[in-house]
Amino acid sequence: MKENSRLIRFVKQKRKLAGITQVELAEKADVGLRFVRDLEQGKKTLRMDTVNKVLALFGAELAPVAQDQENE
Repeated sequence: MKENSRLIRFVKQKRKLAGITQVELAEKADVGLRFVRDLEQGKKTLRMDTVNKVLALFGAELAPVAQDQENE
C-alpha cells in the first residue's frame, strides 16, 4: 500500500462528502487543479504547505504519526 494512502483516502472522501469536484476543491483551497489531481493520485513529492491548504478546508493539517500507527 502506498505510504500516503491515508491522506489520499481522506481527501477524496472529504471532497466527495462535501459534494465538490476536483476543480471546485482547487478553487476553494486556492491551489492548482493539477495539484489536487497529483494529491489524489498519490504523487510522492508534494509541498506540505500546499497540502495543508487543501486539508484546512476539512479542518485538518499534516502532522507526524508514529510508525506503529501508520497501518491503523
